Amino acid sequence: MHEIVLVTITGNDKPGVSASLAATLGKHRINILDIGQAVIHNRLNLGMLIEIPTSNNSTVLKDLLFDAHQLGLAVQFTPIDEARYESWVASQGKPRYIVTMLGRKLSATDLARVATVVSAHGLNIDNISRLSGRFSLRDPDPKHRACVELSIRGTAADPGAVRTELLEIARDAQMDVAFQADDLYRRNRRLIVFDMDSTLVQCEVINELAMAAGVGVQVSAITTAAIQGDIDFNESFRRRLKLLAGVDESILEKLAEQLPITEGADRLISTLRRLGYKIGILSGGFTYFAEHLKQRWGIDFVAANELDIADGKLTGNVKGRIVDGQRKATLFRQMAAQCGIAMEQTIAVGDGANDLPMLAIAGLGVAFHAKPLVREDARYAISTLGLDGILYLLGVRDRETELWKDQE
Repeated sequence: MHEIVLVTITGNDKPGVSASLAATLGKHRINILDIGQAVIHNRLNLGMLIEIPTSNNSTVLKDLLFDAHQLGLAVQFTPIDEARYESWVASQGKPRYIVTMLGRKLSATDLARVATVVSAHGLNIDNISRLSGRFSLRDPDPKHRACVELSIRGTAADPGAVRTELLEIARDAQMDVAFQADDLYRRNRRLIVFDMDSTLVQCEVINELAMAAGVGVQVSAITTAAIQGDIDFNESFRRRLKLLAGVDESILEKLAEQLPITEGADRLISTLRRLGYKIGILSGGFTYFAEHLKQRWGIDFVAANELDIADGKLTGNVKGRIVDGQRKATLFRQMAAQCGIAMEQTIAVGDGANDLPMLAIAGLGVAFHAKPLVREDARYAISTLGLDGILYLLGVRDRETELWKDQE
């Protein structure tokens, strides 16, 4: 005969606590059925579900109580009914999800609203952990990142509805929320592709060229309409390019050297390269600038539009097939196939309507600081942080990337 007891231990954390308590249990040959520990601001919360022979019950609990007292800890014993335990065992293998909350700051109200949605769909929060680093209140950094990850257990009758309701919270709050299945694909992404303009760089390059050519207002208006999906991309592209006829090639070189890199791009790409990711640029912009970024980051694949240049000036035409939304999706699939990577293991990041086809087929399609139309249609969106916020969606902690930086 045996009894099942949940042992809950709290108090100030110190080295050797787990070792001492485990040694006490080991002395009595006790089986540990489950264990979990969290330390918040040096405060320990340790739970152990243990199986105790009925004949040895009082001795084990007495020794644990004495050990905890010697360590300055509080201990609580809760008997667990065997039928309840077996029900818990039977629940393993059921779907699990990850909810990621990220922004410049996170409030109790934000957490309450997210938890309410989770509960309303019959799901339970098993664990909450912080992925972002600590930040000072005395020396606030306007660029600091805040992120917590919620591990969710249960069967969602309609996962799409859960995601929709969480995204509605994000629209009203100064944060982003992502809802993902916690499966092997999430932990084994292998290929990421980026749009370039307004994603990897904080500008629309064609608009910058237009400014230099004195046709900025006309081109910008066409670009905005195309990004919002009001004009067919190919048509808008040809219209804008015609307006650039006669621009000197030297302007391209100067602009390439001054591209404003998006916040977090360097950190994200260097981290993913260390993790072994294949990285691509799929852009409706120009290869001239994409190749510049390829050299900066060691990008594996580049697909964009090649400008036609004659006698050192733009002709207003493009060489070859225009890279529009559908072309991006096709090239994306080809990249994955070439690398032997399943589409479920891929990530796509973009901001415009012409990015939606590739966002839709990616395992993780992220609308980054996107226009409303794109944000509404994408499954995941980041609007509060830089590109390195994507690392949180992969479960990467700040301390892990900081450790790498210290080793360089």
